[in-house]
Amino acid sequence: MSEPRTLLAVDGGNSKTDLALMREDGALLAFARGPLSSPHHIGVHGCLEILEGLYGRAARNAGLDPAERPLADVGKVLLAGADLPEEEQELEEAMREHSFAADLEVGNDVFAVLRAGTERGWGVAVVCGAGINCVGVAPDGRQARFPALGPISGDWGGGYDVGLAGLSAAARAADGRGPATSLEEAVPAHLGLATPRDVAVALHRGGMSSRRLVELAPVVLAEAERDPVAASILDRLADETVAFIRAALQQLDLSTEGVDVVLGGGILRFGPARLADRVTEAVLAEAARANVSVVGSPPVVGAALLALDQLGATDESKSRARDELQAAARASGDGAAVIVGGSDG
Repeated sequence: MSEPRTLLAVDGGNSKTDLALMREDGALLAFARGPLSSPHHIGVHGCLEILEGLYGRAARNAGLDPAERPLADVGKVLLAGADLPEEEQELEEAMREHSFAADLEVGNDVFAVLRAGTERGWGVAVVCGAGINCVGVAPDGRQARFPALGPISGDWGGGYDVGLAGLSAAARAADGRGPATSLEEAVPAHLGLATPRDVAVALHRGGMSSRRLVELAPVVLAEAERDPVAASILDRLADETVAFIRAALQQLDLSTEGVDVVLGGGILRFGPARLADRVTEAVLAEAARANVSVVGSPPVVGAALLALDQLGATDESKSRARDELQAAARASGDGAAVIVGGSDG
């Protein structure tokens, strides 16, 4: 009897990277978590450096020699920051030189969220993490994709934009240009400063990284429970999420189908129920037969399931893979501590 084949699954986001080595029967050989690997933030070289380190750690933990490559027969490396097809191709070519897997495919991390949230293998997924992105896949394989390049491609949403909106509202409240809001105190307090002006000056003069604005997203969403200004930011985020979903459904002619719509990324997974409820209500108004859900599994599960799909694995093997990877992610701290993880989106 031949040895079971091995797969590599990677979810590389804007705050963390999960890498797993598994067998085709769904058994987890090793799981490693590391820092962000989005090439958008650290470049292709930096991304490969992170993946190389995690790959070596996982191989050693599995009792394998990382120098004997490829260790995996199939690899799915799904990354935030791989937003364009040409970027996926460039990353794939660069990674082939590292021989992570005999048959390796690089894609955007939203595909991992979609597969983690549906057993059908098709549907629509939105990731709202540090940024926002969406993909749609029709039953016949057609795809709806968006550049997800930020304001230059018409995007608003995700932790950075929500945090920036919160800071802006706080600053305008402080100097009288805008309505009073609890964000005036909550925003600078979270960053250890006294006033919104102090935050703005720190950002302007380089005393604080602009990436820290992402930290403010949970603050804004928490204040939305009782503050109308913060609530308006939450409502805008919900509307932007729905706009992506609506466009994907229309492009793929799925508005009348019983399509799975998956909400993922830290903001949607761990944000207030009001956010997901507002998105769900609006989606059902557009597509009454849609099945809207917040994904319960981390994206690396989706990457592994895509690899298992390619290997023709059994449903039992896929169920085992989901269970073992979810347990490994929980043990590594999957939850509110990584609220902005998973997307460039």
